[in-house]
Amino acid sequence: MAETTLVLDHDVPPENIILSGVCKQLSLIKHAAKTGINYLVCENEAELRKIARAHPEAKLLLQVSTEAQVEEASLTIGCSLKSCRHLLEMAKELSVNVVGVTFQVPASCRDPQTYTHALSDARCIFDMAKELGFDMKILDIGGGFSGSEFQLKQVHSIVRPLLEAYFPSASGVSVIAEPGHFFVFSSFTLAVNVIGKKAVYRDLHCSTHDELTPNDAPEFVYYMNDGVYGSFMGKLFGNVITTPSVHKMSLTLDEPVFSSSLWGPSCDPLEQVVEHCLLPELAVGDWLIFSNMGSSGQEGPATLSDTDQPPVYYTISTDDWFEMQEAGISLDDTMKNLSLVQYGL
Repeated sequence: MAETTLVLDHDVPPENIILSGVCKQLSLIKHAAKTGINYLVCENEAELRKIARAHPEAKLLLQVSTEAQVEEASLTIGCSLKSCRHLLEMAKELSVNVVGVTFQVPASCRDPQTYTHALSDARCIFDMAKELGFDMKILDIGGGFSGSEFQLKQVHSIVRPLLEAYFPSASGVSVIAEPGHFFVFSSFTLAVNVIGKKAVYRDLHCSTHDELTPNDAPEFVYYMNDGVYGSFMGKLFGNVITTPSVHKMSLTLDEPVFSSSLWGPSCDPLEQVVEHCLLPELAVGDWLIFSNMGSSGQEGPATLSDTDQPPVYYTISTDDWFEMQEAGISLDDTMKNLSLVQYGL
């Protein structure tokens, strides 16, 4: 309820808000009805009956599962293509209007062809709905866009011709997307401190070793002052955490690298942030720099080890800074005290 209130307080018209989430509290549905938020997402019969009772004027978007969701998660979000007809018939019986379809391709999915199957399923559901008397006009293709320009172009090259084939402009269907992940991906860079380490010596008879390190070289386990219950929360939702860069005063280019794994500060076995990477030997107190952390959960709750939220510092290149000044872009209050400093690792 706090999120919808926040959006409404920023003067967003209620008709431009879609209340997502496939299991909403009854109080939230009633709040949506009271504030004129009519677009709601639904994926199951229990939720449909709840909406029919608390918000009869609702306009539903059916949440449909995708192949990538089925493969990546033990609990699939969204209804299957087979169950859609039953939900549509139930909505007809309950006099609830169904106006569209929404699906989510996980950002961690690396196969753009997933959109081919998802859009084909969406077209089938639109046809089912038409047979039952619904006039669907909204298609939400979700927010499964990583921060990669290359991946975005791949998705565009696949999605655009499919939309033209399945949902041409003459059909009157409005196509929307949720590219929040893409826009914030590169907005944060995270610096974490190494707070602990241990060396693990491999079994010399083990055939699964890294070819870049000798058989008798140790593998290092490093513990950081942040983990999956803090800035790396996105790891729990399938986000891929890439190998960080190293910031240490004595680092040289010819320094040997070792097989390493990176862990958060708690003793939870889920706290493994990076399962395997090659790093020079680090010492307690060294820093690791993770780029592209804007969508990985830096606004999440403090970690279980009571680590505070990391402070946020704004950075900008000198060229971009002067370009902003020339363009007359004013700074908001948060950035009034910005200082130019020498940057380099």
